[in-house]
Amino acid sequence: MSDCIKTRLVDHPIDYHEAMERLEQLAQRNSKPENSYPYPITEREQILIRLYSYWELGMTPQRFYQKWDITPEDIALICSCSTQTVNGWFNTSRRCSPPTPAHLRHLAIMDFLLEDFETIPKGLLERLFSKEVRMKNLE
Repeated sequence: MSDCIKTRLVDHPIDYHEAMERLEQLAQRNSKPENSYPYPITEREQILIRLYSYWELGMTPQRFYQKWDITPEDIALICSCSTQTVNGWFNTSRRCSPPTPAHLRHLAIMDFLLEDFETIPKGLLERLFSKEVRMKNLE
């Protein structure tokens, strides 16, 4: 990616409603990338990258624990960390590192899946969970 595009993506916040309106306009043109890699970064991809980069998706371990009947071991599995790390997040008597933005994102995504699993289209679930589909996309 050129430095010009990098600067444009990072330096300017994006308005969600304007971005979604523009994405709808672009979708009506129905221009999908060809099956050759790497895919070009078009206006559509630039908008999506900017939307994603300003997306503040996160859920605290405390809120997740209050919402779901879950163990610290389960939270550790979701967050790809140790149970000791998770226990530290709940221990107020000692100073522990707080959860990282990545941990908060994992919990928010898991909350979304637990809440809305049945409404997610089967094809999208296959892309998310199927190792074969992920490997095919890398080829």
